[in-house]
Amino acid sequence: MSTPHTHAHGHGHGDHDHGDHDHDHSHPAGIRGFFYGLFVPHSHDAAESIDDALEASAAGVRALKISMFILLGTTVLQLVVVLLTASVALLADTIHNFADALTAVPLWIAFILGRRLATRRYTYGYGRAEDLAGMFIVFVVALSAVLAGWEAISRFVHPVGVENPWLIIGAGVVGFAGNEAVAIYRIRVGQRIGSAALVADGVHARLDGFTSLSVVLGAIGVLLGFPLADPIIGLLIAISILILLWGTVKSIGGRLMDAIDPELVERAEHALEYTTGVVAVETVRLRWVGHRLTGSATIRTDAAQLHDAAHIAEHASAHVRGALRNLDEFTVTPEPAAAR
Repeated sequence: MSTPHTHAHGHGHGDHDHGDHDHDHSHPAGIRGFFYGLFVPHSHDAAESIDDALEASAAGVRALKISMFILLGTTVLQLVVVLLTASVALLADTIHNFADALTAVPLWIAFILGRRLATRRYTYGYGRAEDLAGMFIVFVVALSAVLAGWEAISRFVHPVGVENPWLIIGAGVVGFAGNEAVAIYRIRVGQRIGSAALVADGVHARLDGFTSLSVVLGAIGVLLGFPLADPIIGLLIAISILILLWGTVKSIGGRLMDAIDPELVERAEHALEYTTGVVAVETVRLRWVGHRLTGSATIRTDAAQLHDAAHIAEHASAHVRGALRNLDEFTVTPEPAAAR
């Protein structure tokens, strides 16, 4: 939730294209920035957002359906290779692919629940089911990493020979391609509809894609006469997933705590400030309910009468909806100039 803001203006206000307002944001640079962009994806382009709630929900469900079937196909193919090769690294990768496919189910249910109308008990609707599904995704990813790590450690104690490493390399490449395609699709749709949970699911798929590449490295190690490369890679996979999972935990946890990207607050402020009749923006508050935004603002106007101030507030609210296309409810409370 944002803190109150006060803006004094000594210029006239008119209608402006606030959707193109520029904002400066600092993100890590270099190698760290590269991995930050991969595993903590962020979108600045509100103009590409889907503004219709039902259309956004349908897009999310469609992304889940398509990606789930792709991952299930990849999982079945890899499981066959696991049975033929006894590769623990590939088994870890297969477990993650299957878990990733399963995480689509609760998220799918959450999108359907989010379409239900608000009630007297759930006055904001059921959109937060999506964030709960996101926490479930985090739990499944963590559990699958622990299981994969346990299996890798057991192979150190009870070694098992790896057969047909070339098959493992092929399965690892297929696993990477399938997961990366799903990751790109989920993340793009998640950013367009404002769904942190769907983006988290996409990051999960991307993590699995990189574990698939790690499986390839393990198989190459076996070909080079280093059989312990397979369980070592399996253990490194588990550890790296737990480390990279932290970014997703912060993203989903932030939604549950009503955290909001400051850029969205700035867009709302800018839209309010450049509404004719608005003298100052006192407060702006935004919150996510699933993949939709809701919020409120208090403005000071140059109107002497309350009904004139109310008209200004209506125009200001419309401007904010134009700047934030995935915004559902936004209440603007006006204060006439005489009130000061």
